[in-house]
Amino acid sequence: MKYILFPFRLIWRVWFYLLMIVSVLVIAPFVLVLLSEEKYYSSFWKLMRAWSFFLIYAMGFRLEFERQEKLNPEKSYIFIANHTSLLDPWIMIASSKNPILFVGKKELSKVPLFGFFYKKAVIMVDRSDPNSRRKVYARIKKRLDSGLSIAIYPEGLVPTEEVVLAPFMNGAFNLAIQYEMPIVPQVYFDAKRLFSWDIFKGHPGVFRVKQLPFIQVEGLVIKDRKVLNQQAFDLLENELLNDKKYMKDTNLANNERKIKS
Repeated sequence: MKYILFPFRLIWRVWFYLLMIVSVLVIAPFVLVLLSEEKYYSSFWKLMRAWSFFLIYAMGFRLEFERQEKLNPEKSYIFIANHTSLLDPWIMIASSKNPILFVGKKELSKVPLFGFFYKKAVIMVDRSDPNSRRKVYARIKKRLDSGLSIAIYPEGLVPTEEVVLAPFMNGAFNLAIQYEMPIVPQVYFDAKRLFSWDIFKGHPGVFRVKQLPFIQVEGLVIKDRKVLNQQAFDLLENELLNDKKYMKDTNLANNERKIKS
């Protein structure tokens, strides 16, 4: 049966890239203007939210949010989430009215057309270069002073589908402690299943997003980053492991049993 669906899933993926290309071309003039000066970033964010909802819903998805704590529009936060799908950034954009600045992989800047806007809207980091990571901190500090929040997917490289949650890198936790920003953990339960990295998998459905209680960092110092890292990892992992829909994939369940044994 799954082989019969391959052509339809391929067409569905082609539809996604067509949506991306056409919509990027339409909003390109507005994006160029709104990214010309940092003072326009809040307007740019509103445009990105509208675009994100359009892209998600035009692909046949729906969003279902559960927020256990409300954001303060006057505060800056560090947003983190599990990274399981190409649509994850759009899900995060749609989930927050607070303007967020993404820290992303430098490699994505090479994607045709998308890469041009990516370089303007994202603080890029070469994870293999320590100097690149240090420069990122300086750029982030400047943007935080203007009231923005930061989004980082701490798994770094996107894990394979057989991994429930890859170990976290410390960048997000260093920033949270250094600038005393609460961490906002988000869990994406369905992106891996509904819009896999494998183009022959996935289908329309509901993206469930759960925003967990914030992790406070007052009183912590940089040497506490590993403890903070583990606290955040455990929160997200427990949510994923206890979600029946997420774990119904036997490969994930079997893999997790192997890890725990």
